[in-house]
Amino acid sequence: MFRLGRLDELLAGGQLDSLFQSLGRFSEKLTVLGAQSRGETVTTHSSRPAPAAIFQRLWEARSIGNVLTGLLKDRRFEFSVERAVFLTVLHRLFAPGSDRAAEKWKDGYRIDGADALDLHHLYRAMAWLGEELPEDQQDGATPFAPRTNKDLIEEELFARRKDLFSDLDLVFFDTTSIYFEGEGGETIGQRGHSKDHRPDLKQMVVGMVLDHNGDPICSELWPGNTADVKSLVPVVERLKKRFGIGSVCIVADRGMISAETLAELEKRKWHYILGVRMRSSNEAKAVVARGGRYSEVHPKTGDPDDPSPLKVKEVWVEDTRRYVVCVNEDQATKDRHDRDAVVASLRDALGRGDKSLVGNKGYRKYIRAGGKQFAVDEDKIKAEARYDGKWVLTTNTDLPAHEVALKYKQLWMVEEIFRSMKSLLDTRPIFHKRDKTIRGHVFCSFLALLLRKELENRLARKGWKLEWDHVIRDLDSVVEMEVAVNGKGYVFRGQNIGVAGKVFQACGVAMPPVLRQSS
Repeated sequence: MFRLGRLDELLAGGQLDSLFQSLGRFSEKLTVLGAQSRGETVTTHSSRPAPAAIFQRLWEARSIGNVLTGLLKDRRFEFSVERAVFLTVLHRLFAPGSDRAAEKWKDGYRIDGADALDLHHLYRAMAWLGEELPEDQQDGATPFAPRTNKDLIEEELFARRKDLFSDLDLVFFDTTSIYFEGEGGETIGQRGHSKDHRPDLKQMVVGMVLDHNGDPICSELWPGNTADVKSLVPVVERLKKRFGIGSVCIVADRGMISAETLAELEKRKWHYILGVRMRSSNEAKAVVARGGRYSEVHPKTGDPDDPSPLKVKEVWVEDTRRYVVCVNEDQATKDRHDRDAVVASLRDALGRGDKSLVGNKGYRKYIRAGGKQFAVDEDKIKAEARYDGKWVLTTNTDLPAHEVALKYKQLWMVEEIFRSMKSLLDTRPIFHKRDKTIRGHVFCSFLALLLRKELENRLARKGWKLEWDHVIRDLDSVVEMEVAVNGKGYVFRGQNIGVAGKVFQACGVAMPPVLRQSS
């Protein structure tokens, strides 16, 4: 044992600091931390390692890299197309924007194999993804979209995990429109019904097909003047050819279906679960008004983690057309309160004689014109109350009414994915001028959604329900700094905050060490 003296005397004389400094020569960590605190280190570079570390693992787990490499084996590119696609997908997840932005964004991240990539490499990779296949491989193309390399990728990805399915017998299908501020390619950018409320701009239509687990199966891209109701039948025919589907049950929103499309589904004997526009047909209105007892699917509870309350009842019309009326009591309460607020505001506006507010869309449905004056339409208020918290489905399946309702509710996850895709496709103005590069650009958003769903599945298996914004923010906050101390290079990781540690754990990836010697 060696006596160093009294602690108070060592502290007073500053000898303790000198002692630790001398001992620190035998510990690299203490050397770096001590030099950092004294301002003696030189930071030469900083980067974010977590995004690539996590999503590279998921990229490998879904075999995306292997599939791309296999399809590229006979092509002679002077750069790694697989790395260019991975970079674009990663950028889409963390900082949605154009490929021009991706090329600059990568400089702040540690992404294996991406350092040598330039902007023209990203453009060429997008063009390869959207490149049309030879004429003898166009079997299954739709009248509005040819088969391309991205189709081969989707089909191979599905084949590699097909053992997870008993059968792809239930598919969810929905579309959205995305507008261009530029020309919109050679043929894809067209004017049509804009869900973005920008009929003045050219647009494209993006479709998405999901399986019963909510996993994206494939994406479709059509010119912007393609009507939804004309795309459903060709898309399902294409699915049957591409993925070997025997029987199929289509779950789609009410906006996807016309009387002509419904007749075609019946003719082909395809099963369907479809939303119905409750206010647009006399038959639908009669179905809503029909009496009958509801069956409880999910009771109302006070636990926010429980499923939303749900009741259903079955209604047959002429013993041939089957409807399922669904009601959510929580939504009914919200609908009633929202309507009461609008009507109260309308009464106040009319009481002040403020006719300029009558043009408000929210007010319009509750106004009755009477001579020179406007009045509140009390009958309309009562009529609207019948629809509170309700939605109506039509189906030709033999599924029990409660299963029909639950299957349709799964379609809402498609809508959530499209909301995600809107942000992932936040690329305006789109700089691509050719159809094939636009197709490739959109397909990278599909791959981004595939990785996002894989991560969410892994978090769910751990019992963790994490906000996606928090996941992206906290992974992006993991920073490594390369520092020089006494002629040696070290990499120092900053503080791990938020949910980043849980994400690393769920993916089976080791968190970068706090300190390591640079290579």
